[in-house]
Amino acid sequence: MSAPTRHDDPGLARLADAIMIPPFGGQAAPGWVLAALRDGLGGVTVFGPNIAGPAQLADLAARLRSAATEPLIAIDEEGGDVTRIGHLVGSRYPGNAALGAVDDVALTRAVYQALGTDLAALGINVDLAPSVDVNTAADNPVIGTRSFGADTDLVARHAAAAVTGLQAAGVAACAKHFPGHGSTRTDTHDTIATVDVSPQMLARRDLPPFAAAIAAGVRAVMPGHLRVPQLTGDLPASLSAAAQTGLLRGELGFTGVIISDALEMRAVSGPFGIAEAAVLAVAAGTDLLCFGRDQDQDTYLAVRGALAAAAASGRIAPGRLEDAVARVAELRAWTAASALDRTPSAARPAGGADVGLAAARRAVRVFGRLSRPAGPPVLVEVVPPANVAVGTVPWGLEPWVPPGSIIRIGVTATADDQAGDHLGAAAAGHAGDQPDDRVGDVDRALAAAAGRPLIVVVRDAHRYPAARDVVTRLLAARPDAVVVEMGLPVWRPSRGAYVATYGAAGASGQAAAEVLGLTGS
Repeated sequence: MSAPTRHDDPGLARLADAIMIPPFGGQAAPGWVLAALRDGLGGVTVFGPNIAGPAQLADLAARLRSAATEPLIAIDEEGGDVTRIGHLVGSRYPGNAALGAVDDVALTRAVYQALGTDLAALGINVDLAPSVDVNTAADNPVIGTRSFGADTDLVARHAAAAVTGLQAAGVAACAKHFPGHGSTRTDTHDTIATVDVSPQMLARRDLPPFAAAIAAGVRAVMPGHLRVPQLTGDLPASLSAAAQTGLLRGELGFTGVIISDALEMRAVSGPFGIAEAAVLAVAAGTDLLCFGRDQDQDTYLAVRGALAAAAASGRIAPGRLEDAVARVAELRAWTAASALDRTPSAARPAGGADVGLAAARRAVRVFGRLSRPAGPPVLVEVVPPANVAVGTVPWGLEPWVPPGSIIRIGVTATADDQAGDHLGAAAAGHAGDQPDDRVGDVDRALAAAAGRPLIVVVRDAHRYPAARDVVTRLLAARPDAVVVEMGLPVWRPSRGAYVATYGAAGASGQAAAEVLGLTGS
């Protein structure tokens, strides 16, 4: 334990700087970020809008590193549906659900090592992944395909493999969302989630993947904005000393860096505000603070000031900032040493760039009889609402069908509240928001597909009654149509051939296109 902080110490702001990794706007490093890095800022977090392509991102990372000695350059890159480096085209690596479906831990390690190698080559040294949540709630609105699965043992063994793979590439892994987000039915981007289970159930169901990640040497853990009443009371784990200092550090023995989930998420910013949530998080045991992509210099300054004031007043315990700074310094030293140790021949696992596609191919499951399309198909994509964690990333099978062959039908969460997003040659009609409009959408799709093969692509149809309605109506008229599920294959129609990819990554789309005979392979 370091010496207590003097409440009149003029260096408190500098200590606060050292435990933040704020975002910034644009594709070039702004002056305020470079100045803050020179003055001791811990690092930054990079998001999709910061990235135009690999060369630009590598140049950006080099510019950031020029301002400080091995700053932390973090990214939320899970592969699969949640991708930042692939946000313009989709990830070339399938996500956790696909890897869990294959259940080959050597493959999971290879995929994550390849992903980590890509990140390291771009100058990224911290990946806010993997998600090691056990997805026991099929209708979970925010985890889903980000999880390896619903079985605790399966998730635990793949959590360890993912951590090992990433860190073998010299990129620090961060297991999330402690103590487990998989049983929730609310999205903490919008409101606090509650996991109302006993400590015994938590220990049996949700904690083993975190224990496995810790045993594998994970450098960081991210608490979720999750209220566990019998552990955290009214607070989320992200602001709870019982969860972080007591359970994570005490019982599980984690000694690495605790990184906050984005503090502007409404689960904590709603009741507390970002700056106060930051103070509560650090007081509870968090070592490194991150914010979401849309925050700016004003947020960074407000949080820095709040931390310094809380330390000066004693709201943050004496020595707590220094302890956090020391852990962050250890992480920076590890990333620096890993960068020196990397060699191109040792970093890339066998299979290299092809391992993602190979994994996606192994994950595809086919039910029913498929026949190669006799001519160019019409593709109906049933588009669910955007997911905040995923963002706007291309998905589906568009690259493998002729231009003008796609009809997109947007759906919302309830059967009677439909949004229309209609594109393509056969979708020039009225975009309504009632079931009658949905019938019209289906009729137009069927007319466009007359005499042509029909493929229907969905994403988590089990979560959207309207999506199931569209699929059922299409199959009633065209039982020869093929349904491709690019989310979790929880719901299957009662007729027709069915293909499940366990995710919507670019690699998963290609694997499905190959199975459907759209690529000529």
